[in-house]
Amino acid sequence: MNSAHKNSLLVVDDTPDNIRVLCDILDAEYAIKIANSGELALEIVAQQPPDLILLDVMMPGMSGHDVCRQLKKNENTQHIPIIFITAHGDVENEALGFELGAADYITKPVNLSVVRARVRTHLALANQHFHLEQLVAERTSELKKSNLQLEQSHLVILQQLGRAADYRDNETGKHVVRVGSFSKLLGLASGLSKPQSELLMYAAMMHDIGKIGIPDHILLKPGKLTVDEFEIMKRHPLIGAEIIGDHDAEVMQMAKQISLGHHEKWNGKGYPYGLSGESIPLVGRIVAIADVFDALTSVRPYKRAWSVDSALDLLRKEAGQHFDPNLIKLFLSMETEMRHIVITYSDATDE
Repeated sequence: MNSAHKNSLLVVDDTPDNIRVLCDILDAEYAIKIANSGELALEIVAQQPPDLILLDVMMPGMSGHDVCRQLKKNENTQHIPIIFITAHGDVENEALGFELGAADYITKPVNLSVVRARVRTHLALANQHFHLEQLVAERTSELKKSNLQLEQSHLVILQQLGRAADYRDNETGKHVVRVGSFSKLLGLASGLSKPQSELLMYAAMMHDIGKIGIPDHILLKPGKLTVDEFEIMKRHPLIGAEIIGDHDAEVMQMAKQISLGHHEKWNGKGYPYGLSGESIPLVGRIVAIADVFDALTSVRPYKRAWSVDSALDLLRKEAGQHFDPNLIKLFLSMETEMRHIVITYSDATDE
């Protein structure tokens, strides 16, 4: 057999005769390197880790136990099976060897058949362990890919549900896309991580899902709502929270916070709970700005679209009243990006 295809062994012993005996036993089947000290053994392993190490315990300078400790501390070498070869066959020495991470213990004088059998066994076990780790890694990768695909499907469903609620409200469906995009932009500016801001974008698309539960004669009324009708309309954040429900998924928890929080006002005069200031969840405060800005700059059955400048003026005036003043500052600082979103997802463009 070509040595390039053989498993590699490192024999470590300070006595030449012991090294010769082990080499005579194993040389025909394995590619063997030798070291006459613990220090040299570590150097060889660092350069090219062997598949298995036969390690003498009692050596001058660094003992076999010391070598084993060093190798097992290093994540690059801790997987290498180590078989201690020693004249000390007492229980305490064996126990210490196994405690340090040794795979096996062979006492001197060595038996030819025992050495061969133990080496083959531990190389086979190490090989199985390696393939098992590879299989686990591959399966984990497959599961991550499947979970990612499932998560992406869930996000698309959230987007479509948000658009469905918009269509019922005589919207084109692009309202939720713009609100989601504005919210992501403002989320990043306010300190949310990129993954959290991505989730916010999708969760924001569900902000008005509760309008599904509002009667048509109120939801689609072209004129001003009566006091009683407005009280019914004000229920849609609570209805949305009930539709979304309680889930472990962060995007669903965020969507529920948004449903409940996007009509609350900084001054406490919003609904449904009359929360004020920072008691309103951050994602609710963000979507409140995105939702109002888009409503102002969009055509509705009962009004023309405001200009971006006019809408921004209103946001400035309402900072500290309707809206979080710090978020308004951030929103105003991103006018170029906002205008790009308005143009990109204009209702005049194709779906």
